[in-house]
Amino acid sequence: MDATLDAKKRDGRGKNEARRLRVAGHIPAVVYGARKEGQAPEGVPVAVDPKEVLRILRSESGANTLINLTLDGGESRVMVRDYQLDPVTHQLLHADFYQLAMDKAIVVSVPVVVKGEPQGVKQQGGLLDFVTREIQVQCLPTDIPEHIDVDVSELMLHQSIRVRDVPTNPKWKAMTDGETMLVHVVMPKAEESAVTTAAAEGAAAAPAAAGAAGAEPEVIKKGKTEEKEEKEKKKEEKEQRKMDRVKEAADARPAEPESPDAPTVV
Repeated sequence: MDATLDAKKRDGRGKNEARRLRVAGHIPAVVYGARKEGQAPEGVPVAVDPKEVLRILRSESGANTLINLTLDGGESRVMVRDYQLDPVTHQLLHADFYQLAMDKAIVVSVPVVVKGEPQGVKQQGGLLDFVTREIQVQCLPTDIPEHIDVDVSELMLHQSIRVRDVPTNPKWKAMTDGETMLVHVVMPKAEESAVTTAAAEGAAAAPAAAGAAGAEPEVIKKGKTEEKEEKEKKKEEKEQRKMDRVKEAADARPAEPESPDAPTVV
């Protein structure tokens, strides 16, 4: 998208000059020339209409809009370099522009736009997590894309799209790291918590089972002790029965006849 913006040179600087400009319906701005090797670009102080600048910034191409800037009867192609908003009223306070060399590539940030509905959302109940919403690309000023489309319709649960997966375009080159994640389909938080809880309970049950297994020898040992006591008890009962039989046999033996009394000597 192209836009047109009128600018006027200003001589004064400082807060008083900026306040005077805002009262007159303008804001202070600076136009930087094309960068030269070994030299910083020179800035020209100007005044511009804040409404026109905001209209450009709020357009679909935003800060990547090519602007035809008219100044002192001349015209140059510029882009917004930086701008400042009031933190309370959000009114535009200041703007910087830089001139473009139309035959030299530049690096700009371009928004990422998601297309389609993932299969992992429709069929598996997942959620689409939009991680990176813009990437940097290198291109000529006239080839700046308004946005980068990313088709997510085939994504299943736990699948993702990274910068390296974006289809290449002969007009621009992605400068953001290819491993940077753009989008992925994740499990909803509630279900993820349930899975985590189940795993934790399973982990806690393992030591308990091990403890139960370790207690088995004690049960066996206890069983052996009871068995030994039972054998001793049977042995005592056997001895008692033996003694009882001996006693019964003694009681059943006939008594011996008593001897006659000896004669009495008178």
